[in-house]
Amino acid sequence: MGFNCGIVGLPNVGKSTLFNALTQTAAAQAANYPFCTIEPNVGRVGVPDPRLDELARIGKSAKKVPTSLEFVDIAGLVRGASRGEGLGNQFLANIREVDAIVHVLRCFEDGDITHVEGSVDPVRDAETVETELMLSDLESLEKRLVAAQKKAKNGDKESAAFVALAEPIVAALAAGKPARTAVPKGEEAAAARLQLMTTKPVLYVCNVEEGSAATGNAHSAAVEARAKAEGARAVIVSAAIEAEISQMGEADRAEFLESLGLPDSGLDRIIRAGYGLLGLITYFTVGPKEARAWTITKGTKAPQAAAVIHNDFERGFIACETIAYDDFVALGGEQGAKEAGKMRVEGKEYVVRDGDVLLFRFNV
Repeated sequence: MGFNCGIVGLPNVGKSTLFNALTQTAAAQAANYPFCTIEPNVGRVGVPDPRLDELARIGKSAKKVPTSLEFVDIAGLVRGASRGEGLGNQFLANIREVDAIVHVLRCFEDGDITHVEGSVDPVRDAETVETELMLSDLESLEKRLVAAQKKAKNGDKESAAFVALAEPIVAALAAGKPARTAVPKGEEAAAARLQLMTTKPVLYVCNVEEGSAATGNAHSAAVEARAKAEGARAVIVSAAIEAEISQMGEADRAEFLESLGLPDSGLDRIIRAGYGLLGLITYFTVGPKEARAWTITKGTKAPQAAAVIHNDFERGFIACETIAYDDFVALGGEQGAKEAGKMRVEGKEYVVRDGDVLLFRFNV
């Protein structure tokens, strides 16, 4: 089960620098000119989770395997992209394929780095990108709506359901509001199938200068206010710092961050926020060979959670032995949890909880 976050924004805001730091590679070319990134770069990164370290210690596991997220570095967008300006059509095609949007905004002043709009204003930049996404969504949905309305008048029930879903969304987009603001309650899954860009969850990343990494600045404060108003999230990072620490060892990294007054790296916060943005949770399997974290969406039942490991586990699912993380740790592992009556045997209707330590019983 793959989940990915598309890193988007105007040219020269630090997208590729952040992507390189996230993946600790030089996969994404970073340079001071527009459209430096043309083909999207893709990288998988481990999700930091101290629970995995503790489980591996208790289970005496030979290795640890964290769960991961995929990040996609997408070409910079400019005003007019919905009409094909710049690399607009390619940008829009790429962004339709991701599960969530990580929107990088330039929140630092630097006369040596060109800004395509001529000045630094992250809220304006956010509005520029969102406007282009809304215009593209509107054009896409209006065409489908007209065809569906004709069929609905002739009694086609499927088309009538589409019209009921699409009409309020088209009205919102035409009024300059993103599609997510007009999705009828309970229709989130159906709306997701429309593949509209402005229904995707958004995380704003405020790229600040090094001196503002711990506290933010006036630009990032404006972005945080916008995020709060629209129910989105915002994270403050310094791409320059993240690029530097991505090349350090773990001990040096921790010492360097502490000297800057930072409890953890901005990238760790982006990864965790992206994980939360997608509505994901983690369950664990623990044994002598490995302790491993697995990613599922909230609300997943046990057989479907088992399928993340292998499809055969779902087909032949019998039950799962379940221990809550806190119980596993407090009671010293699987045996202690069993003896204390904290290990449960759950069936097909069990909804897996974040932090569950699971052992699947199956037969194929």
